Amino acid sequence: MTEFTTSIEIAATPEDVFEYLVSESGMTAWMGQHATLTPERGGDFAVDIAGHAIRGKYLDVDRPRRVVMSWGVAGSTDLPPGSSTVAFELTAIPSGTRVELVHSNLPDAQLTGHADGWGHFLPRLSIAAAGGDAGEDHWRPT
Repeated sequence: MTEFTTSIEIAATPEDVFEYLVSESGMTAWMGQHATLTPERGGDFAVDIAGHAIRGKYLDVDRPRRVVMSWGVAGSTDLPPGSSTVAFELTAIPSGTRVELVHSNLPDAQLTGHADGWGHFLPRLSIAAAGGDAGEDHWRPT
């Protein structure tokens, strides 16, 4: 198992960025084509991304500082639903918000694909949370 970490700075308040992690319209503005979210401890986290059904549970929802969810792919034996964890830490900075992402408990073979995915989706979060339109998403896993 391995861990992927990265960060991004977004020209928006932590409160604004937070909404893009817990609301269905916010989530699909930057990642996924469909989302069903219940943003409370133990609530469902379901996002369909490029034909993959990402499923898990919200593990921690601390407005507007932290969102943690379990993460996996429906039908996968390598990364089944809820088998890894994604944590977003939001910190106010003078220019907006610093978002620290840690995706842990990833099978080693999944690291490259998830690094590619987060490298694609976090800039889209930056655009959407700052009030822009990230546009239609054509990303596909490598």
